[in-house]
Amino acid sequence: MSEIFIFHGSENIIKKPLPGKGKKNNDYGQGFYCTEDIDMAREWAVDENRDGHVSKYSLDISPLCIIDLNSPDYCVLHWISILLQNRRFELDTPLSREGYRYLKENFTPDLTDVDVIRGYRADDSYFSYADDFINGVISIKQLTSALHLGNLGEQIFIKSQKAFDSLRFQGSEPVPASIWYA
Repeated sequence: MSEIFIFHGSENIIKKPLPGKGKKNNDYGQGFYCTEDIDMAREWAVDENRDGHVSKYSLDISPLCIIDLNSPDYCVLHWISILLQNRRFELDTPLSREGYRYLKENFTPDLTDVDVIRGYRADDSYFSYADDFINGVISIKQLTSALHLGNLGEQIFIKSQKAFDSLRFQGSEPVPASIWYA
């Protein structure tokens, strides 16, 4: 058994995450978003007017098919092609529509049998870089540079029922907004 520990930050303690929940327009679609970085989960847990919780899980990854978008097998264009399928982009120019078509045909990984996706998270500021790239405002070099200069963080996306079944709740902690909402 190969096990990792991951964290989920939210308003509530989530002892048993369920597939098919969450927003459809998140980075990798509907599923359960976690991180191995507890401080990132603490930031996700709170907002300006609300405290939150971090739930901790163990995940047995040995039986799972995992795609790691940060591995040398992939580049930023693979990540953007997945974002294009899940987030809302304005494709209102011929250049952006052609770029979308090209990325979809040449850089979309087959996620059919994937249980877990490991990759960048596209918070709103970094999503704007992806949007600028697809609309021809910045180059691939500028996009890659912006992503490497920033502290995007890595998220772990639980996608399949098999992955949900491999999650084991390990406990939780309260997260005060006064400390973690920056």
